[in-house]
Amino acid sequence: MHVVFVAPFLMEATLRFVRAAAALPGVTLSLASQDPLEKLPADLKSSLAGYHQLKDAFDPAALVAAAATLAKRVAPVERLIGSLEQLQEPLARASATLGLPALGVEAARNFRDKARMKDVLRAHGLPCARHCLAASALEAREFIASSGFPVVAKPPAGAGAAATHRLDTPAMLEQYFARYAPRAGAPVLIEEYLSGAEHSFDSISIDSRLVWWSVSRYLPAPLTVLENPWIQWCVLLPRELDGYEDIRAAGEKALGALGLVTGMTHMEWFRRPDGTLAISEVAARPPGAQFTSLLSYAHDLDFYGAWARLVTDGSFKVPARRYAVGAAYVRGQGTGRVRAIHGLDRAQAEFGALLVEAKLPRAGEVQPGGYEGVGHIILRAPETAVIEAALRRIVSLIRVELA
Repeated sequence: MHVVFVAPFLMEATLRFVRAAAALPGVTLSLASQDPLEKLPADLKSSLAGYHQLKDAFDPAALVAAAATLAKRVAPVERLIGSLEQLQEPLARASATLGLPALGVEAARNFRDKARMKDVLRAHGLPCARHCLAASALEAREFIASSGFPVVAKPPAGAGAAATHRLDTPAMLEQYFARYAPRAGAPVLIEEYLSGAEHSFDSISIDSRLVWWSVSRYLPAPLTVLENPWIQWCVLLPRELDGYEDIRAAGEKALGALGLVTGMTHMEWFRRPDGTLAISEVAARPPGAQFTSLLSYAHDLDFYGAWARLVTDGSFKVPARRYAVGAAYVRGQGTGRVRAIHGLDRAQAEFGALLVEAKLPRAGEVQPGGYEGVGHIILRAPETAVIEAALRRIVSLIRVELA
């Protein structure tokens, strides 16, 4: 099977998925990217059958043209795949033009457009935040007059909490409008602020049937982390999934309503203080921020390879969940270059036996924006309580000093 992997930029996280696809038995892999071939690591370059540089990886017509070129050079293309959320609709449109199996175009729109997504979920009786897709400041103000503060403002096709802000007062709303003025053609999604414990629901469906699912908990919520750059946050994957049957049922219903047939998804959801749940949003892609690695450690299964196999031949062997796993994301306060990292020796002495992966910052390294920080530490143990306690302790021990 000749598969074309679309990777707009050759980022380290994306290349893990590319490597997994290249290693699949029976798959001949080509790569299409906006980056030049010279940026590709030598080991991965040698495993590819073809390479095509794109001017715009998010243009469906460009993807169709790339597939035609690679078909002539290598073999007829049987799948177009990609792991980024922003690619899912262009991939769906290009695949439809080429007559290739893929997420349907309407389903891709449902997953990508967060306002449309919430309309679909509400129409199917699923709990989610009240919202307004505001094409003007007046529309936003009218919605907030009925819903009240706080609200969350964000782009309708965002990803990874980019340009997402909690607004608590009219003054904060006006400050947001000064930077992101809503207008026709560039609306802003205004949502009710959901309170409670935030979780993810990761899942795999085959032929419209939920075959596997996982729950993770954020400590604290990503939006809180974005608003407070001093916070070093964690994510916990409990070994036991007892008590989560309501989100399993709601998640399966939501995926069916949005039109998923076969694929992997990442959902954000809240457990409200009264115990009820509310769905925030769903993405038709594998999870980011080391979540795919966390799932791999929890199940003793390479989920990068499992996703690649799923989107190429539609198969997935359901694994047992053997461990509780967690990640601590280390961040310096504010912005700048890393001067030093403190507390590592103590953390290693206390929790070295639980450590399965660590990416630690180097002196001089610039801390990137966003919530992932400048490094992470992943721990694993059979007992959920052990991992939760260790994560909380680690983020209290480690301090990244920025210059």
